[in-house]
Amino acid sequence: MLATPAATLARASSPERIASLDYGAATTLLALGLPPVAVADAADWDVWVVDPALPAGIVDLGDDLEPNMELLAAIRPELILLTPYLAPLAPTLERIAPVMTLTIYAEDGRPLARAEAQTLELAARIGRIDAARAFLAEADATFAALRARLAGIAVPPLALVNFMDARHARVFGRHGLYQDVLDRLGLVNAWSGPTNFWGFRTIGIEELSRVPDAAALVAFEPVPPAILPTLRASPLWRALPFVRENRVSTLPGVLMFGMVPSALRFARLLTEHLTRRA
Repeated sequence: MLATPAATLARASSPERIASLDYGAATTLLALGLPPVAVADAADWDVWVVDPALPAGIVDLGDDLEPNMELLAAIRPELILLTPYLAPLAPTLERIAPVMTLTIYAEDGRPLARAEAQTLELAARIGRIDAARAFLAEADATFAALRARLAGIAVPPLALVNFMDARHARVFGRHGLYQDVLDRLGLVNAWSGPTNFWGFRTIGIEELSRVPDAAALVAFEPVPPAILPTLRASPLWRALPFVRENRVSTLPGVLMFGMVPSALRFARLLTEHLTRRA
């Protein structure tokens, strides 16, 4: 049974002990100079987030949909961060500490703009508004500088994918964080087909034939080891123009449902990759 003193339930004016059930919120806390005391799925951080690194000593709360509530209560957080995806947990979490929900994905399909706005709201809640303004100003300057670096390079339309197996992939397009980054960098997404609420579509590999012939394909790690050898043996895969003309690349993992830190990571990785290839 979860039991918490009333003082813990009261909203702290500037909470410092913050638990996050969302990777994107956790990276934002790190960017604001206030590491979380606990994170859900911390064991997989190095697979999906990679950078920034998760500081040592942060407690792993386990699966985000079924966090260890007893452990969370024992940590005595002053604030718990989650997203609408985890809304069913809110009533239980509120018995431990105040809850703040950060909404990045919504019907307007503008996750990066929402991430920037939510960064300011979070910063106001935790007393880090100056740090947030400085961070967002630096992010704007970084996007502008990277866009300028790419301006003189002939970059083909880019198909962004995450391989699920040798027959299926997630392809990223409208309404997603990756699309917003492409827009900031002045680049074109090769996938103009429909996407879901989260900005991706699960497709069969054969559907990549719908991207323009001049496109390049960029896959994100992790790529299961057996997938690429299997694809190379497939006549269908070898017939795709970007495969025939050696326009397939792999980037390190970037959190697809992240906030501003993940957008910056993608922008930097992609710019470095494209300038090297040029």
